[in-house]
Amino acid sequence: MSTTDSNNMSSSVEVKRVFIGAACNRIVNNVSWGASDLVSFGAQNAVSIFCPKTAQILTTLPGHKATVNCTHWIPSNKFAYKAQHLEQHYLLSGDADGAIILWELSLANKKWRQVLQLPQSHKKGVTCITGIMVSQTEAIFASTSSDGAVHIWELVLASSPGGECKLSYLDTLLVGSKPMVVLSMAELPGNSSHIVIAMGGLDSKIHLYCGERTGKFNHACELKAHTDWIRSLDFSLPIFVEGEGNCIFLVSSSQDKAIRIWKMALRGSLANREGTYKKEEVSLASYIEGPVIVVGSSSYQISLESLLIGHDDWVYSVEWQPPSTISGEGTTHHQPQSILSASMDKTMMIWQPERKTGIWMNVVTVGELSHSALGFYGGHWSSDGKSILAHGYGGAFHMWKNVGVGVDNWQPQNVPSGHFAPVTDISWARSGEYILSVSQDQTSRIFAPWKNETSPIDGESWHEIARPQVHGHDMNCVSIIHGKGNHRFISGADEKVARVFEAPLSFLKTLNHASFQNSSFPEDLQADVQILGANMSALGLSQKPIYVHSMHETPNKNENDALDTLESIPDAVPVVFTEPPIEDQLSYNTLWPESHKLYGHGNELFSLCCDHEGKLVASSCKAQSATVAEIWLWQVGSWKAVGRLQSHSLTVTQMEFSHDDSMLLAVSRDRQFSVFTIRKTANDEISYELLARQEAHKRIIWSCSWNPFGHEFATGSRDKTVKIWAVENGNSVKQIMTLPQFKSSITALSWVGIDRQRNQGLLAVGMENGLIELWSLTVKRAEDGSIAAAGVAATLTIQLEPTMCHVSSVNRLTWRNHEKSENCKHLQLASCGADHCLRLFEVIFD
Repeated sequence: MSTTDSNNMSSSVEVKRVFIGAACNRIVNNVSWGASDLVSFGAQNAVSIFCPKTAQILTTLPGHKATVNCTHWIPSNKFAYKAQHLEQHYLLSGDADGAIILWELSLANKKWRQVLQLPQSHKKGVTCITGIMVSQTEAIFASTSSDGAVHIWELVLASSPGGECKLSYLDTLLVGSKPMVVLSMAELPGNSSHIVIAMGGLDSKIHLYCGERTGKFNHACELKAHTDWIRSLDFSLPIFVEGEGNCIFLVSSSQDKAIRIWKMALRGSLANREGTYKKEEVSLASYIEGPVIVVGSSSYQISLESLLIGHDDWVYSVEWQPPSTISGEGTTHHQPQSILSASMDKTMMIWQPERKTGIWMNVVTVGELSHSALGFYGGHWSSDGKSILAHGYGGAFHMWKNVGVGVDNWQPQNVPSGHFAPVTDISWARSGEYILSVSQDQTSRIFAPWKNETSPIDGESWHEIARPQVHGHDMNCVSIIHGKGNHRFISGADEKVARVFEAPLSFLKTLNHASFQNSSFPEDLQADVQILGANMSALGLSQKPIYVHSMHETPNKNENDALDTLESIPDAVPVVFTEPPIEDQLSYNTLWPESHKLYGHGNELFSLCCDHEGKLVASSCKAQSATVAEIWLWQVGSWKAVGRLQSHSLTVTQMEFSHDDSMLLAVSRDRQFSVFTIRKTANDEISYELLARQEAHKRIIWSCSWNPFGHEFATGSRDKTVKIWAVENGNSVKQIMTLPQFKSSITALSWVGIDRQRNQGLLAVGMENGLIELWSLTVKRAEDGSIAAAGVAATLTIQLEPTMCHVSSVNRLTWRNHEKSENCKHLQLASCGADHCLRLFEVIFD
């Protein structure tokens, strides 16, 4: 970097996406598995795309202004046999405002583009989108909403990448005051110019509408059997009998816990197959005859084929297995007789008919044992039928793959994970081995790079490796405690207590596996750690330690044991992981024990920071008066309160110690910043005094950051400005620069040093609109050490592309420690935001 002038630095910086952590919105119909073998889901206002093979989120698509409720691939995995020659795949996403966006993925270069927003949007949130491929280049899709309308569209796919898609509006069906929450479409067997749409919702009936491909749809009939809301519908592809596809099946599920299979068989003018029907009537799988519908010159007999009972709770989704055999032409296909169901009883089941009797049986059951889970919102097949994916109430994914040869053997697989509510704060481990995040979803999570044995240098991918704190309150702030000794952190939530946690032995060993034995806490030190893990009491918020020696003892059975079992949740056994853990394991096998509680604040905790030596922690809480807005200083180790710093009259929003730990900077809602001098005596006693307090901005100051090479600092505010300040002669503060006005409020700042000799660094600026910019700052000093007249040279180095950034407010930015080298060519920047995402970027200098 020393050879690069700050003015041309912008041309030599590249930013790469390293990792995205996010969970799925807690909404039914949110997930879709496409013929592209990618999975789409909504994460707050963004559409996220993840690759099941690598268990990594590849990208997030910005564009929606409200929560994404549902996504649907065109072609979906059901039509993978029609997608063999497609160079582009398409994705539809609908949000809580009623808007639907069409996206295009070019398979050649993996590039995404927003094609268009549908001109006719719903008046309320979209609840379901479904679509079918009617030819290699044409699709018909429909959307339903709580506004009581179902819109139907035709889409002609672009012939070349970046080409134009032709969208035509076909019809709107008004379904009345009880909206439809789920849809499915199919071509009518033996009459492919006609389409049938099944819809179900709050009136517990299945409504069938039929129409031509080109337009109007008419109500054909109602199917009454379910006794509660219809939750999922899925048409099969035509089932071939004696070479002709003369019937299709519709599977339906409901909050009445039952699954029903309906048969729609062609009869009348196009098929005179009386013999077939008579044979079926006397079989065990006898069906209950339903209505006959006439469409064009054909008539169809609808009948109830089967009733599947096995789930103990609402069945949120049912889906036919995608076609399994494809001929060389790509025209014929075979619809497997196999259905996947997902329920709020925390299980997914695969149903298939018995060969002899034809009775549908549950042949596979997989599920989640976690106590925190509240069941599955949806289940999906991969296009080859060898993997199944569920998403649950906690926003988490669960995937199983059939690894058996000849015999089914479904094994859990790695999937992406993350928070399902705004991520409020992040903190790097002292040597940068992992990053810790906290969120309003009441959890803290640790993400780390996991090296693969095959390629220890490049072959690393980031995964969630622990969930050290699961709490009963929304969490607001966290700080890793630096300094020697075990890994420790302090967290603050919507309660008046700060809590200190210490890494147990099971985590230290897992971290060793993740970092390929390169952990900063070697095995000889681990021998001193006596705590293996932690247990959560059923009704409490404290996490109790589980000691190493207690795991080896055989407990004495006595009368008091019965009382203990009520207090602690069973199965909280600490585990050392040799590969990235899955959701079940994360939720109760990776807790850290709580070592201290810090009492003193009068309101909910808001911000925390630790000094670089690991001797002091500063904390602040929400405040509307000067007495409550005090900053408390705590001594690490003894955890005594050693200072109460008074300066502000409203909430202190962020604090940071200078890099030599001689000063503490605080910024507040009262638009002022304060700088305190901190002195430590030989006896580890602390003295402090207010050096300066100044009104710095016209609105709330959200963020601050020190220059690593000096006593300059930056403040960022809701007034859309970033100001640079310098501490002069250790006794006063003066403003030395204001960066050009930004387009959005400044919510996060982080300053990293690049070249100590030239006092050059990078300032990362995060905004309320989710965007991130990197600015190169060079502080120029005169020979006497004072700031030179020129002050600071600042240039905009790079604006990150919107697709790499957050879609809502950036809550925190922080650079990974890079103490090993003064002049570094690779830096890593972590960010978290209100869009539920944790993001990690690599910044590379030429």
